[in-house]
Amino acid sequence: MVYARHMQIRFLGILSALSALLVASAAAQKTVPALQAPRLPLDVVFKGESKFQAIVAKAERQNWRALPIGERTIMVARELVGVPYVNYSLEIHDRIESPVANLKGMDCWTYYENALAIARMLRYKPGPYKPQDMLHMVEIERYRNGVCTGSYLSRMHHLEEVFHDNERRGYATNITPRLPGAVRLKREIREMTVQWKNYRYLRSNTALIQPMGKIEAQVSRLPVYHIPKSRVRAVENHLQNGDICAITTNWKYGYTSHVGLIMRINNRAYLAHATSDRDKGRMTLIDKPISDYLNGSSKHAGIIICRPKDVPPSPLWQRGVAKQ
Repeated sequence: MVYARHMQIRFLGILSALSALLVASAAAQKTVPALQAPRLPLDVVFKGESKFQAIVAKAERQNWRALPIGERTIMVARELVGVPYVNYSLEIHDRIESPVANLKGMDCWTYYENALAIARMLRYKPGPYKPQDMLHMVEIERYRNGVCTGSYLSRMHHLEEVFHDNERRGYATNITPRLPGAVRLKREIREMTVQWKNYRYLRSNTALIQPMGKIEAQVSRLPVYHIPKSRVRAVENHLQNGDICAITTNWKYGYTSHVGLIMRINNRAYLAHATSDRDKGRMTLIDKPISDYLNGSSKHAGIIICRPKDVPPSPLWQRGVAKQ
């Protein structure tokens, strides 16, 4: 009896500790900023509503909401395979910055963002779902502190900052430093300031170039780790469905050159991404296992892995319905 009582007390102690850990973890997540009205007309900032509604309807029928965030993200990502590749899809105005989603054409960054945004939306609030709900989730991922101020500088233009900012808010974990073989990188980030003529907002308002340089200097100081491509095959088993996989580059002015999602197939970690490669159809696709993909180009240096989390749920769940 004494032993049984001791084990019961020990079990309750472990349960209490786990509960405290879960509460602390939940408390570490920042509150989701309120949904804002689009700063530009909806037909400008959102493309592909029929595709959006078809994905949402399938998600509701098959109860994707019950899946873990990574599995949910991959279910959405599979629905987006075959969408044409379109570059600079966020450059929609000369002055006004607004969250944008385009399900008719996307680049590597917006492919992962769109899949993650819909996946998060399903758990964040109850339906019925509108394009504004997806834009809300895009804003949370894409903008510093999860808020678009209307300024181009409020958008995070470097994946390293996106990963850092989302981890700081409790919305993701950059698992790279914990993976075997991780190596710290040090770069002088000047991508936006060197290539400013490629960006509509910077061309239209050159006064933004200097503050953008200050942001890039801050990004240069972030602690960035990657797994060199020679070591990636050995860490494939650590990668999960829905992990964001950034491809690091050997270019001295940037950390990353490409991004996609990890998709587990036959015990390998495949890269699902949007590619501009004409030989691959210039579209979103499920490509090779990540280590094989990296070995296909000398420009690829390695990978950074960021694991997203669900954001804190909306109070609308307490009412059982969402506002129309």
